[in-house]
Amino acid sequence: MITVAALAILLPFAAAIVGLLGSRFPRGLRGGTADAVANRRAAWIAVVPTAISTALALWLAYADRTGASAGRGGPFAAPAESVGPTGSPGPTGSPGPTGSPGVAGVTGTLDVIDTGSVPISVGLLVDGLAASIAVLVTVVALAVQIYSVGYLRDDRRYPSYSAFISLFTSAMLLVVYAADLIVLYVGWEIMGLCSYLLIGHWWEDRANSRAAVKAFLVTRLGDVGFLFGLFVLGTAAGSFRIAEVVAKVPEMSAGTIVAATMLLLAGVAGKSAQVPLHVWLPDAMAGPTPISALIHAATMVAAGIFIVARLYPVFLGSGPTLDVLAVLAALGMLGAALAALAQDDLKRVLAYSTISQLAYMAGALAAGSENAAIFHLVTHGAFKALLFLCAGAVIHAVGSNLMSAMGGLRRELPVTFVTMTIGFAALIGLPPASGFFSKDEVLVAMERALSAGSLTDAAALLLYGCALATVAVTGAYATRAWLRTFFGERPALALPEPAPGIAHVVDVHEAPATMRWPIVVLAVPALLLGLAGVGGVHWGTAALSVVVALLGAGVVYAMWRSDPAGDPARVLGPFRVPCERAFYVDALYATLFVRPVLGLARLVARADNRVVDGAVRGSGRATVGLAGLARLAQNGNAQLYVTGLLAGVLLIAVGAVIFG
Repeated sequence: MITVAALAILLPFAAAIVGLLGSRFPRGLRGGTADAVANRRAAWIAVVPTAISTALALWLAYADRTGASAGRGGPFAAPAESVGPTGSPGPTGSPGPTGSPGVAGVTGTLDVIDTGSVPISVGLLVDGLAASIAVLVTVVALAVQIYSVGYLRDDRRYPSYSAFISLFTSAMLLVVYAADLIVLYVGWEIMGLCSYLLIGHWWEDRANSRAAVKAFLVTRLGDVGFLFGLFVLGTAAGSFRIAEVVAKVPEMSAGTIVAATMLLLAGVAGKSAQVPLHVWLPDAMAGPTPISALIHAATMVAAGIFIVARLYPVFLGSGPTLDVLAVLAALGMLGAALAALAQDDLKRVLAYSTISQLAYMAGALAAGSENAAIFHLVTHGAFKALLFLCAGAVIHAVGSNLMSAMGGLRRELPVTFVTMTIGFAALIGLPPASGFFSKDEVLVAMERALSAGSLTDAAALLLYGCALATVAVTGAYATRAWLRTFFGERPALALPEPAPGIAHVVDVHEAPATMRWPIVVLAVPALLLGLAGVGGVHWGTAALSVVVALLGAGVVYAMWRSDPAGDPARVLGPFRVPCERAFYVDALYATLFVRPVLGLARLVARADNRVVDGAVRGSGRATVGLAGLARLAQNGNAQLYVTGLLAGVLLIAVGAVIFG
């Protein structure tokens, strides 16, 4: 299994290298036919290895599920026994409240790097958690690669774009399968680099390049804490191997665990766009829509939640960290949902929706249910990727991201309408869509935390109250986006006057097959994936969730029916502008951090220019001036030399007479 996992990681990595270096080989021609040939070649280089990695990930998940190998376990729980590369039992973590062990599965070590203190083992781990997330990553990455063939058909930088997606996929798989925290961190940082490169794909637009830089800086800020958290854990355990770290948790002091988990939480907040480091994700919409699907559904944002689940026994040993996580999740899920309700940009609606849904997962982890969080992570990856790709098809047809420029598209885009309806149903949590089952598990976990668990009463109550309110707001913003996109009438747009004899032609039609088929395929898991948990549905909580969601949807529908041409977001009243501006968090950060840092940078630059460089330039000018004085005497005039000599002799003689 370890060999198969290694192949799944290496194939997209090799595709990235070949795509970057070989798409235009051997002549490196550009323009016209050469670009078309390079794009076709890059598409094959990107899609085929990703498809093979997907097949390998599916086989690993099947083998782990059925016990066809030494590692056993279901898709949403760690297996019951850890087995090392030689078949001997390995260390396992203590069971959490959900009854799942901390770390268990098949491990393999390629090499051990002696650092002089804590060694680094280059190895992989395959268990139920890794197998499940790897399937999500590869399936969504494959869908995005195929979709991008049509979406960026005429983009001359498509070869580098597809290569970076392959590298992104490889990095996330390395995070998922890593058996050592430092190996995991390598994949973690490569993902950050790829997100910067892909968000800024259209870097000619300054807004896009600024969004890429913002995403890079905010996530790097969290990664500083994350790296120090890894060092704290590794030093305390005497090893960076995940299984050994988890096994040593009972021996660690409470202060060490709290410090490590709080530092790790910074990295989790950055990667998974949680409060207070969530501000980069909405701006990441500047990248191509398929990249939004990849980042928001399966890779970048999933990494933070995955880390908490992977190190869950460590977090269970830190009650204060779980309380902090619960409070941040509560604020994030409701605040992001309200922001989504006020946006006009369809992609930004989905971006804030991602922040809100990830907060649900973080809340489930804080409430003590790793299984519920991972279940919702997998279903969310399917339906959120579907929603973003459908949004790309809509934008491709309309030519605008704004819902105010859309309307009535269900007739022109029937396939997109049906598939996006499935995605919105899963997002709201309506049966039988997958989100209904996973959201039920999350709400049940939060409800149980009110009476049992490690959360304080205030944190548990805040978490559960915000979760129920978010269910209603989610129903409202999803219904608003659905109605404004596919119903009503599209507003008439003033077009430039055509040349004489040419009529205006507005042709809205379905996306090409390379974009349409990934949408249809993703609609299947978005609709049916949740049926894996049908036996564990808590019908009372599920019914309450559906009623609350329909209440929010009904309010929006009533507002829309009263004025189909208007925006149902007017239901927010005076709070609409603060919600649209995401409660001015960006403005607050600009005031508290950005402007002071820029001012300090200008002060340092001025001091460097005037003091440091000024001293260097001043010494140069002084040297030149002194040299000029010396040069007056060195002019080659013999009479001046003799006169100077006689004057010196005279001065010596006078001095001898006076003082002698």
